[in-house]
Amino acid sequence: MSMCAPFFAAVLLAATPVAAQPMAQMKTFTSSAEVQQLIAKAKADRKGDAPTTVEPILSLANYRANLEYRPIPGPAAVHDTENELMVVIEGAGTITMGGQMMNPKPANPSALGISGGKDTALAKGDFVMVPHGTPHQISAVKGAPLVLMTLHMPQ
Repeated sequence: MSMCAPFFAAVLLAATPVAAQPMAQMKTFTSSAEVQQLIAKAKADRKGDAPTTVEPILSLANYRANLEYRPIPGPAAVHDTENELMVVIEGAGTITMGGQMMNPKPANPSALGISGGKDTALAKGDFVMVPHGTPHQISAVKGAPLVLMTLHMPQ
């Protein structure tokens, strides 16, 4: 046996845990046609009367852009450590931002609604930035489902 054999065996053993770890998914491009397929998938994946179905669009390191299929209004939410960018891909609705969460659930920062927030109409092509710590809710969906791209960003 050669003197190099123990060296190579040590290198292989040291590399095994790293090789065994799953690689983080990275997807940096999604075509318009793929987005349409994701919308159809979200519609098919929707469970019962769920207000939101989420499908991944892009991912890079700690950032994830998701497609949110929203055929009906949903609960209010607040993100204490993330800002959220929303882009309307399809549909129209209303987002309520600010105010106070009504009967919030502390373990999952959500609530049935918001008291005292400001309503903003949403339409295809609109952009919304929700600052961290701001209660927000899709409080109305008009006509066809509202389809959003959402990106959560650490503050």
